[in-house]
Amino acid sequence: MSQDPTTPRAQAPALPMPDDAPLRPAAAAPGHLDEVHHQAVRSASADDTGPPPMAPHWASFFEHLGPLDPQDLNRRASRLQRQLRDNGVTYNVYADAGGPPRPWSLDLFPLIVTPQSWRQIEAGVLQRTRLLERVMADIYGPQELLREGLIPPALVQGHPGYLRAMRGAEPVGGTRLHIAAFDLAHGPDGNWWLVSQRTQAPSGLGYLLENRIAISQLFPEAFENMHAQRLGGSYRALVDNLKASSPGGRDAHIALLTPGPYNETYFEHAYLARYLGLTLVQGGDMVVRDERLYLKTLRGLVPIHGLLKRMDDAFLDPLELRADSSLGVPGLLQAVRAGNVLMANMPGSAFLESPALLGFLPALSRQLLGEELQLAALPTWWCGERAAMDAALPRLAACAIKPTYPPGQSSEGFQSVLGRELSAREIDEWAGRIALQGDDHTVQAYMPLSQIPTWQGGSTPQAGQIVPRSAMLRVFAVSNGPQSWRVLPGGLARVAHARAEIAAMQRGGSSADVWVMTDAKPDRTTLLAPALTVEMVAQRKPLVTSRAAENLYWLGRYTERTENTIALARLTLECLGGEDQTNVRLLAWLDAMARFHGLVLPDVPALEQSRRVFERSLIASLGSESQVCSVGYNLRAVRQAGSSVRERLSLEHWQLIERAQDELARTFAELDRPAEYGALEALDLLRNIGRQMAAITGAQTDRMTRDDGWRLLSIGRHVERLGFLAASLDLALEAGSLADPAGFEAMLALFDSSISFRAKFQQSREMPALVDLLVLNRDNPRSLAWVAHTLRGRLAKLAGSEPNELSPMSLEVPDPARWSLAHLCTSQPALEEATDDVGVPTAWPHLLEVLEQCGNASHAVSELISATYFTHSGASEQSVGA
Repeated sequence: MSQDPTTPRAQAPALPMPDDAPLRPAAAAPGHLDEVHHQAVRSASADDTGPPPMAPHWASFFEHLGPLDPQDLNRRASRLQRQLRDNGVTYNVYADAGGPPRPWSLDLFPLIVTPQSWRQIEAGVLQRTRLLERVMADIYGPQELLREGLIPPALVQGHPGYLRAMRGAEPVGGTRLHIAAFDLAHGPDGNWWLVSQRTQAPSGLGYLLENRIAISQLFPEAFENMHAQRLGGSYRALVDNLKASSPGGRDAHIALLTPGPYNETYFEHAYLARYLGLTLVQGGDMVVRDERLYLKTLRGLVPIHGLLKRMDDAFLDPLELRADSSLGVPGLLQAVRAGNVLMANMPGSAFLESPALLGFLPALSRQLLGEELQLAALPTWWCGERAAMDAALPRLAACAIKPTYPPGQSSEGFQSVLGRELSAREIDEWAGRIALQGDDHTVQAYMPLSQIPTWQGGSTPQAGQIVPRSAMLRVFAVSNGPQSWRVLPGGLARVAHARAEIAAMQRGGSSADVWVMTDAKPDRTTLLAPALTVEMVAQRKPLVTSRAAENLYWLGRYTERTENTIALARLTLECLGGEDQTNVRLLAWLDAMARFHGLVLPDVPALEQSRRVFERSLIASLGSESQVCSVGYNLRAVRQAGSSVRERLSLEHWQLIERAQDELARTFAELDRPAEYGALEALDLLRNIGRQMAAITGAQTDRMTRDDGWRLLSIGRHVERLGFLAASLDLALEAGSLADPAGFEAMLALFDSSISFRAKFQQSREMPALVDLLVLNRDNPRSLAWVAHTLRGRLAKLAGSEPNELSPMSLEVPDPARWSLAHLCTSQPALEEATDDVGVPTAWPHLLEVLEQCGNASHAVSELISATYFTHSGASEQSVGA
């Protein structure tokens, strides 16, 4: 999310309660509005006779819950956390830089807003949205506000969010701001006050949906009987208006632009795209041609008529904005200026977010709307004006000091601070900075936030109590027509952490659902179960973007590669600890395989020279995430590829991937010296990870829709398997390991074909039998013939291929129908007919030729797939429906 306003809170004291005392919400801290009792707490007096009565709406809520039982509330809280965890709801905390995303934090009780309060909020937010729209239209148009001095030029032209490239550009559909967010504080006086506004890429629309679904399911009776307004109608109005306003009309293709899975709110992007029925895209998924925006898919270029963007404007177009941006699309701004793409919001709105602008909006409202603002903002002084600076400096100890401009390429900026938390010396230092660089500093009055009830379970010092916490409300205005907006009847409440003074998710805070009560019948519109006609169902063919396809392809390759390296590592360790640890040919083959597949470093002594050093090196490298081709590296690659297509994976599939990598990483992280990890322990770990990989394979095989994306995942697996099996046989023939019973058995074990071989050939160790099962048998999924045949079929069904015909790419794979046992088992004439003691000829020219063809095919197909479907650098490139 964007930087939240700095807002203090005071910690309510935890008062001891008798064991038989009824559980009830504690009073808010002094100076804060108590939401439950709907009054400001003036002081904590020992003479208080008892808590005041609850406000009617809160009394109704707790009445629907029945007698407040700590065990029942603990069960509900546990169920809530489990649901969020199972749904994969995450948020990356800025304070935990570099750490993994943590589960989204949601409090048990909602913030309840009365109809009277909501009417005040709704009217004020709609008015301010109209005002911001008019301000932005003037700044990128005639700029009369600047000429008349109603806005200081430094707050516009000096703001990094002002985009000169968009001056004079008219928005498609006539609306610049389709979504605007407003952060509100409920003051001790009972009024709602504006603290900040967000227009560039406001966060929260997805998280508040997840909050609503989770909390309404926990308290269904209270939610239904208290007439809480529903949210679906506003989302439907937004999507319908985006389509109607875009160049494509009602059938327009709208996409949601995300920075990618490493963004802290990526879950929300994916969730919102699914809920709204939009295509989730990244900058690399798109290309601009002839001032039009296209989505790169497996079936060619598909037009995009509108973008709901969730990234900062500076990264949108590397040609005109930040040249170092890899998140945007070259030429995107020109497509917007040409009127071929609707952008929500129009690029260039970031200057509206400056806290300094709040002090100028009352005069702007009178000038542009002829109205006084209905929703007041906290008093704000921009220190770029001498008079404002002189008025603000004496107030620093009782105010918040905020940056006027966001940090950018040319300035580092600073974090907002509270004057009440500073010493006298620190206040003097801040005053000196402000005097030197007044433009960069804005001072805003401090107001204690209202406090809502939160359930404190678990083992906290306040466990088993309903404790007040300070909260800030974010509400959203969304467009529902040309120059028309509606306020989403709900919002996202951010709750301050117990030990924090700031209500911000970045600081480890929590969130709460927001119930807006209504006197009328709630609108039950929902997008979760849309009404679809037969024609709509027939037209709903999900697009597979080139980026998603590439990640699915590599997800398949790395999954197969992980299974192969686990199998090879297990086989190597078992052989080194078994009866055949001195078999020279077997050791030579295992050494060659381990080096070829990167399980040991090149400078490790040969297996024949130092078995113990080789074994230690192999074990030590298993968990390494930096050594390319190690089990740990491959598992991390599986997770990274999977995270990029998280929206296409089932919850169980993703959790299996997480558990497999976490278990391996945790095991080796706990070791002081990984090389001292025993072979038996390593084998147990590999068996366990192998079982989890088998489950992942099952999820990929039977739990995914078999569209072109799945075909590429399957192709990735088969390309990897074809190369691995061919290399394994080739190296075995070179080392001569198949001449020994131990090497023969090891090959069967690596191909996971021991049981099949015994069932068909009993105790035979003849080479023709091995070739029949591992090369020619089309019923064995680990044979080269099965892999080649399946790969040819998968390639033939990819997008762009003619039906019932093999594509040129399919023909790159050898046709196993041309292979015969007699031909492959023909030995090369030699000076002397040297054979091993089990009848294996020393040379197999035709078999080696097939193995070489398979290895070459795996590389050629991979290159062709990348050029044709991922980079679109092939010769044939088409546009669909342009």
